[in-house]
Amino acid sequence: MDKPQFQTLKSTTTSRQKTLILNALHKSSLHRRRSRRRVPTSRIIADKIHRNHPVFTYEEADEKEAVERKIRALQSIVPGGESLGVDKLFEQTAEYIMNLQHQVKAMRALSSFFESLEKEKSECGG
Repeated sequence: MDKPQFQTLKSTTTSRQKTLILNALHKSSLHRRRSRRRVPTSRIIADKIHRNHPVFTYEEADEKEAVERKIRALQSIVPGGESLGVDKLFEQTAEYIMNLQHQVKAMRALSSFFESLEKEKSECGG
């Protein structure tokens, strides 16, 4: 393993100069560390305000309201939808649509069956 190389001050500098240089280096590195850690107070306050009270534009607020209105409408249409969260509501909606499609198919079959019975009945003179 290589040992880390440290910069040394030349022996021609006086001890007073060495002390001044070392103090200056220490202060500049300390300042850099502090400035990296410190977040401006205004930014902290703005983040807290934004977290607690999200800022929406009028368009975003209108879109959000429209989506919520549509979800409420869907909850009122789907049986048992009022008590469901959005994910479950969408699952129930898909199931409900499939069931309605099957019912329509069955009713069409019944309708055509009764139409054919009526047709036979009228042809037989009855």
